[in-house]
Amino acid sequence: MPEFAAVHLGDALWAAMVYFGFRLLLSRRSVAVALGLSMLFSFSIEFSQLYQAAWINEVRATLAGGLILGRGFLWIDLLRYTAGICGACILDRLCLNRASPVINKLDGDEIP
Repeated sequence: MPEFAAVHLGDALWAAMVYFGFRLLLSRRSVAVALGLSMLFSFSIEFSQLYQAAWINEVRATLAGGLILGRGFLWIDLLRYTAGICGACILDRLCLNRASPVINKLDGDEIP
């Protein structure tokens, strides 16, 4: 795997997973709602890494805690999350455009 991909794709894929999780849980809401909630959730997790109390660092030291909460704040992660969520949103929109008009109507879009 190229070094660039190894360094950056993990966070982007994590954020895409968050986006599709919101789409699954809020399937009757618009793509914009999932996009906004995904950004809010991902950025909140990243900014929470600025808080370094002993108890939360113990949680972050576990495998699940590290995967969910991360271990340290990095500005570049915000860009990676944005890229992952926007990429997932574009993929979602492309798939919705190929789906039946009923699905597009549920998404709140006008049927052309």
